[in-house]
Amino acid sequence: MKKPGIIPLKIYSLPELLLELTRLRLKSKSISFTNGCFDILHEGHIATLSQAATEADFLVVGINSDESTRRLKGTGRPVNGENARALVIASLLMVDAVVIFEEDTPLNLITAIRPDVLVKGGDYTQASIVGAGEVMSYGGRVVINPTLDGFSTTGIIEKIRQRSAGGAN
Repeated sequence: MKKPGIIPLKIYSLPELLLELTRLRLKSKSISFTNGCFDILHEGHIATLSQAATEADFLVVGINSDESTRRLKGTGRPVNGENARALVIASLLMVDAVVIFEEDTPLNLITAIRPDVLVKGGDYTQASIVGAGEVMSYGGRVVINPTLDGFSTTGIIEKIRQRSAGGAN
């Protein structure tokens, strides 16, 4: 079914998202949450988002704003702006909602959303996952997905730089 018009409708402000989540919870739907910069989408992102989607009925993806990404990743990042990144993530079949957040961590977003499942990639430990304690405090679960080795946005950017500088393919 091709309905590209719904893609932008999957991008929410926080108040809009909270209203939608209230509706879903009234229907006994479960909510999973994951987050990231998602600057240059790659196979590793698809794998972790796919896994996150299997954990609940509705997947919310938090995306770091441009300023937040710059603070976390340094100058020259993000490569793609927050609206473009949100649109790309919203276009994925497994993603139900996207929300952009300004802070360096999604803690405020997690405490507002109160997901049933908090999902992060395998390069984290439960102790290092922002919001894990809060989610577990009200009976939610924390899931750590295995990562796909060899896939990172930083690695892709470095490979592009090497090639543009005349380096090896």
